[in-house]
Amino acid sequence: MQVRIRIPFRNRLSLSLADGQRQTEFAMPTATTTDDPPSIPKRAALGGSSAVALGILLSRIVGFLRESVIAHYFGGVSVYADALRSAIRIPNLLSNLFGEGVLSAAFVTVYAKLRAKGEDQEAEHLAEAIFGILFLVCAVLVLLGITATPLFIDAIVPGFHPGDQRRILAIRLVRILFPATGLLVMSAWCLGVLNSHRKFLLSYLAPVALSLAVILVTVAAGQSVSNERLLADVAWGWVLGALSQFLVQLPKVLAILPGFRPRLDYQSENVRTVLRNFGPVFLSRGVVQISGYIDTMIASELTVGSLSVLVCGQFISILPVSLFSMSVAAAELPALSSATGSEEEIATYLRGRLSAGLRRIAFFIIPSAVAFLLLGDIIAAAIYQSGKFHRSDVELVWAVLAGSAVGLLATSLGRLYSSAFYALLDTKTPLRFATIRVVLTAVLGLICALWLPQWLGLSQKWGVAGLTASAGIAGWVEFALLRHALAERIGKTPLAPSFTIRLWSVAISAAALAYFIKLGVGVDHPRLLACLALPIYGALYFAGTAALGIDESRTTIESLTRRLGIEI
Repeated sequence: MQVRIRIPFRNRLSLSLADGQRQTEFAMPTATTTDDPPSIPKRAALGGSSAVALGILLSRIVGFLRESVIAHYFGGVSVYADALRSAIRIPNLLSNLFGEGVLSAAFVTVYAKLRAKGEDQEAEHLAEAIFGILFLVCAVLVLLGITATPLFIDAIVPGFHPGDQRRILAIRLVRILFPATGLLVMSAWCLGVLNSHRKFLLSYLAPVALSLAVILVTVAAGQSVSNERLLADVAWGWVLGALSQFLVQLPKVLAILPGFRPRLDYQSENVRTVLRNFGPVFLSRGVVQISGYIDTMIASELTVGSLSVLVCGQFISILPVSLFSMSVAAAELPALSSATGSEEEIATYLRGRLSAGLRRIAFFIIPSAVAFLLLGDIIAAAIYQSGKFHRSDVELVWAVLAGSAVGLLATSLGRLYSSAFYALLDTKTPLRFATIRVVLTAVLGLICALWLPQWLGLSQKWGVAGLTASAGIAGWVEFALLRHALAERIGKTPLAPSFTIRLWSVAISAAALAYFIKLGVGVDHPRLLACLALPIYGALYFAGTAALGIDESRTTIESLTRRLGIEI
């Protein structure tokens, strides 16, 4: 093997289907598939998803630092932690409903298709109209939210009974936090515009601004004020961070739309198309969000701290979904939506993109699921164990992560299937299946969280793990329905069983070796243990998959070394 260092090009040029803009070369691997149209270079498919993944990774790293700081001051199992986690979650319901996922599915699909046809002026008009409509809707919702905060508390966290200190604190915090909801929705509009122009990195880096604001405010006030006052300061830091997240993207958006002028226009056919799509997508994404809030409602009925532990675990478990599933789905959606030609040509194109995307997602999600199951305590301790967050809290978070591992792969692959339906302008099919998932999540969640621990003779606090496991089972049902329905539309896009079996085998073997490292080192130094065990786990996984001839391993290593300027 010969190793030499070279000065890398800052970027390489690669063709983009819609607008031929420049893409970054750092990329997750793509599978070789005979369904890929020869006219679409692989590098074009990779550039967008890797830029999204890089932005999400960096923002999540700072987000983990933010969560670590919050955990240090408020702990895991405490009244203050429960109040803060529930307060942050309630206004986020609206920002998630109106934000990135809905705008991508309803707005980006139409906007990208206009640009693919060369109708740039009409595309800009659409962006202006959607901005004006969103601004008006957000203003109304924020005012209603501040006014109706007690009702939100009673609906979302019914376990916070009148007179409960957690309820009193949560009401105060939600009223501070609600303005951040509107700012985050407008930030998602910026993301939609930038994504449509294949400029992914900035919009996915923007949440760093929010996390940094919260960190700075928390550390600055944490040593000198009471817990109640610190909670309020953290909430104001959240609002300041949401404003920063919007403003950091705005100049780039205005450069793309130089004649930008917000307007309220309901008459344009393209605007009406977005609004028609918005309803089913809103409901589809909404029922998925409702699934998460059902978990919140049930957790509030468990022991004190269960809600905080649930949120801490879910914050970790969403990382691989965001990094490896959402990144691929977000980058693929504009390309999928830009497909033109006959029905068979579009179907062939979609199969090629989906097959490659599914392999990329599975390659990274399977080892993530195994890590949550076998090494979840190492991960949780490295992030949270500090100050008032104790080892016993870490073990509860590990239980949440182990439950999340049940449906992690299904949830991740399902996102890409949903994006394919949105690209086909079919928003109703994902809605039907998401509704089924929510109903199953609610029923199974009640059984697994409230009754199953009693049947097994366990403490009620372990019911929080049942919530994430039951959601995973429901996720597999939704995934099976999505895959079957899409196969009837465009043909099958399966993952080969031999491919996934090899991934599971290597991941489990690598995790077992990392687990023995934990037994040798002990758990008294959580961050040192994480620095030893997790990199070894990752290295063993890549080495094992490369030895088995899995292309995704080789191309990932090549792209990373190329990015670092190393040729092997």
